[in-house]
Amino acid sequence: MPRADAAQQTVLQDLQTQVLHIMRTMSLIDAEKESMLRGVRLGVLRTSATQRHGATRWIREANGALSVDVVDLHPALLVMDWANYAKFVLFHEYLHVLGHRAHDSVFRTLERSWPDREASQRGKAFTHARRLARAKWHWVCPSCDQRFPRQRRGGGRYLCRSCRTALVDVPVHDIQ
Repeated sequence: MPRADAAQQTVLQDLQTQVLHIMRTMSLIDAEKESMLRGVRLGVLRTSATQRHGATRWIREANGALSVDVVDLHPALLVMDWANYAKFVLFHEYLHVLGHRAHDSVFRTLERSWPDREASQRGKAFTHARRLARAKWHWVCPSCDQRFPRQRRGGGRYLCRSCRTALVDVPVHDIQ
């Protein structure tokens, strides 16, 4: 796994301070839980990740119990343009650390309590931005001109979601 460099660690620590402050004002954590969350190591995911925006990694202790190893965020979140979404992702991962391991109804209710509704809705935009950044090909519909960024050629095997026409492979460098 990649390690966060000094600049990334600084941003992660700043995000942590902000998120823990918000969680305190929401009355989701007390001083003991805040201290526990501050003790969790923060890191970064691989830059090639497109679907995963954050991850809580666990280790199994000798007695079979699970403990948190690290909370990783995507390194592309650690810029000003994505700062509000980065806070939401860290909040999401901290909910896991607090014992809500499954994405069940209780978890989703807690997640919806995040005060910045706009930030919590930016996941699809972040995934799309990551796919565009990694794309070598666009699968283009010759009928409706929809474009689907991809890392591999489709070879005409895939159809447009809207008009059911076979998609054409176009190299990214040929897209204007």
